[in-house]
Amino acid sequence: MTLSKKLIAESFSKAATSYDAAAFLQKEVADRVFERLDLMRVDPKLILDVGCGTGYCSRELRDRFSRAKVYGIDIAPGMIKVAKNQQNLFRKINYQVADVDQLPFEDNQFDLVFSSLTIQWLTDLKHTFKELNRVLKPGGLVIFSTLGPDTLYELRDSWREVDQGVHVNEFIDMHIVGDHVYNSHFDNTVMDRDVITMTYQTMIGLMRDLKAIGAHNIDSNRARGMLGKTKFKLLEKAYDKFRWKSGELPATYEVVYGHAWKKHGEPSGDYHTYKVDPNRL
Repeated sequence: MTLSKKLIAESFSKAATSYDAAAFLQKEVADRVFERLDLMRVDPKLILDVGCGTGYCSRELRDRFSRAKVYGIDIAPGMIKVAKNQQNLFRKINYQVADVDQLPFEDNQFDLVFSSLTIQWLTDLKHTFKELNRVLKPGGLVIFSTLGPDTLYELRDSWREVDQGVHVNEFIDMHIVGDHVYNSHFDNTVMDRDVITMTYQTMIGLMRDLKAIGAHNIDSNRARGMLGKTKFKLLEKAYDKFRWKSGELPATYEVVYGHAWKKHGEPSGDYHTYKVDPNRL
């Protein structure tokens, strides 16, 4: 999969004003990341929210850690604009447009790096996790969620019956993500996964939701042009085989979670193992 950061920024900027109304999945996943964070003994003073979008997680981090200073970054200017418009004048969050692969922060700065449903849009995870490690203080925590390869498998399978174009984003397997984490000077890496199924009455409802949150296909090699009525009818027919007896159309999301602690001392390049929670497989 080839993802263009320019396309990502444009897609999410266009979706910024409609994002919150359609972002049920994003909020649900974020809440599940916070549930995992609640199990850890952390009292961060400086927090970075990577891919902050309209600021839902940044505000939650500010409220949970009232003494901490929170920074929120996003590559999409439209998202940052909406987030800033929702600011609390008395407890401001430091929002800025920035690229996670080129973070505008000094080394060893943050106690906690938080990211929910952003990493799936990045293609060089080796570099990404090294960059996150760079800005974390020794002993600092990174906690994140991303999407796995079974995400929207119904839509991907249905498109294959229509044509051979690239219509659905492809995502990286949990174990490969884990490899990148533990090869980036982190300790005690833990990975697990959930499956969340959204349901729709119509095919067009699913497509509208994907567009409203900016998560429609943004692969650089995607099929170009408008989706015509003929193709859409063929897609509807192909997707209908997944319809439940209740009449609803399912859309499956494989959600991958991870957390790890930055090691003390200089990176050694050693190979480290990580744990996968068998109850989440």
